[in-house]
Amino acid sequence: MTLPGPASDDHDHDRAPVIVGTAGSFARSVLDERHPALIERVRQATPYPPEQQRALDALLEEITEGVIEPLDEAEPGAGQWRDEPHYGQRWPDVPFLWAESFFYRKLLAALRYFTPGPWQGVDPFAPFKNAELTSSKLDDELSALDRLPQLPSEEQDRTILHSSLWGNRADLGFQLSAGAEGLGDRVPGLVVDDAAELWRILAVARPGKVCLVADNAGPELLPDLVLADHLLTTRRAASVVLHLKPYPYYVSDATTADALACLDRLTTASGHAADIGKRLRQAIMSGRLILRTHPFSCAPLPYADMPDDLRRDFASARLTIMKGDLNYRRLVGDRHWPATIPFAEVTGYFPAAVAALRTLKSDVATGLAPHALEQLDATGEAWRTSGTHALIQVSA
Repeated sequence: MTLPGPASDDHDHDRAPVIVGTAGSFARSVLDERHPALIERVRQATPYPPEQQRALDALLEEITEGVIEPLDEAEPGAGQWRDEPHYGQRWPDVPFLWAESFFYRKLLAALRYFTPGPWQGVDPFAPFKNAELTSSKLDDELSALDRLPQLPSEEQDRTILHSSLWGNRADLGFQLSAGAEGLGDRVPGLVVDDAAELWRILAVARPGKVCLVADNAGPELLPDLVLADHLLTTRRAASVVLHLKPYPYYVSDATTADALACLDRLTTASGHAADIGKRLRQAIMSGRLILRTHPFSCAPLPYADMPDDLRRDFASARLTIMKGDLNYRRLVGDRHWPATIPFAEVTGYFPAAVAALRTLKSDVATGLAPHALEQLDATGEAWRTSGTHALIQVSA
């Protein structure tokens, strides 16, 4: 995909092989199983007309039996993808990050998301997002926020950060403890914890800008908004820039519409959740919470290749917090790194302090202590991809 900006000059990224869909790998299971299943889910969720149904059939045939075909020349924005080197190859044989990204772009093209007409701008993933956001279970989790003001300030910090880290994982999301031992002391799956360094960076007399790069919508975006409110109300941040996707990307990635839906969900709740929602609405209107999108957010490229304007945005922040697995893959590079390679080494190109809050759902890993890696590998479990482990990593 062609986007303005310099290519990375960080030659360290050439030391580890790029992840592709090798037989038996996690990447291959996504390409062979998840993507075909997603096409069927999308087909069942929305009554698309015959033209889109045929396009979905063609996409399914391409990803399961064919080779990578370019976008139709008439597709809006097709020119950005014209010069890719991967056309004519099998989907598993190209970089996994690129293959995933192009699959979602082709899915949107099949559904005429960008084409002027009645289906333009219709989010194919909205039914899934809405179902999660309207769940009655979420009412209980939002009501649990009422206990938040009763916690000591240090425990508030820890609980809010871990809620954002784990997202909508049922046994952790918003389940706050008013006891001496809080959520942060009960997380056996946390393989790296640089939380103290994160708070140290923000513990300055004059608060600055914090960039928060969102990942998923729905119940996973709600604790991110709670974190943004916490940074503003505790004056860890003078402003928070919430980076969102400019259009649907991957199955549940957060767009501006998703952020506003989450804001409404908070505001129409009761108790402390509603207070947070009202503060965040006011913060948007006063310019302290800024919703931002950038085309690079949907690019199949690592952040090492970010364009100059995005680099300047991150450079002007006291801290950038990258949420989620996809942002992590783009931050460190979607490569078979030795898991013990220092996080600061692979993110050395980043223009300012950066933190990753990530639940592990793909093969890439960095920054683990040797003994921790040994213990994890000895379990024989798929700890890299199961979503049962997480990390908080900071590079200043």
